[in-house]
Amino acid sequence: ALASTPGGVDGASLSFPADCKGRCWYLLLFPINATLYFTVPDVRWKNGWEKWYLVTFFASIIWIAVYAFFMVWFAVILGDSLGIPQSVMGLTLLAMGTSVPDMISSVIVTLHGEGDMAVSSSIGSNIFDIGFGLPLPWILGNAAYGKGIELGQGCGSTIFVDLLLLLGMVVAVVVTVHFAGWKLTRPLGIVMFSLYFVFIIQSLLRTFLVSC
Repeated sequence: ALASTPGGVDGASLSFPADCKGRCWYLLLFPINATLYFTVPDVRWKNGWEKWYLVTFFASIIWIAVYAFFMVWFAVILGDSLGIPQSVMGLTLLAMGTSVPDMISSVIVTLHGEGDMAVSSSIGSNIFDIGFGLPLPWILGNAAYGKGIELGQGCGSTIFVDLLLLLGMVVAVVVTVHFAGWKLTRPLGIVMFSLYFVFIIQSLLRTFLVSC
């Protein structure tokens, strides 16, 4: 929760909100806010706290890793309980969960008129995920288990087709932006939403309708 300290400086605060909606969110997010409040220095508190920016940076990364671990653990358990393949959980729940911070940052910079930064941030994030986020766990997994990790095994696997469709989506996005005059407009956003939902729907249909 954000609030003003007695000195008038903005920063994280555990003070109880006055409105009903704020109290509901406060109780729901209290475990997360409390752990962050006591373990991650807020440089907005001033009075010397701004010198702890490196601790704030690395502590934030550690907490992101912790939250990501529990999110993946929850998604695996939920998928196994409902009989949903892990590829589907990764394509939907995990993809949305990990992309929300990118979306928020893109919205913020777009509202400041930095459209190029919003687009490049999204592209750079995905390149980082593919070029670093995937190889690093593979390297660690190979070092720990002494063998490679098999992907796309089984008659119901859709990973190879998903990769081909992903390349097609990239081409479709570039073509769409080109016809939009390289401007971020409302129709362009609607087209992007439509392409995303088309990709999700066809992937889910292929996953659940393909029979061995």
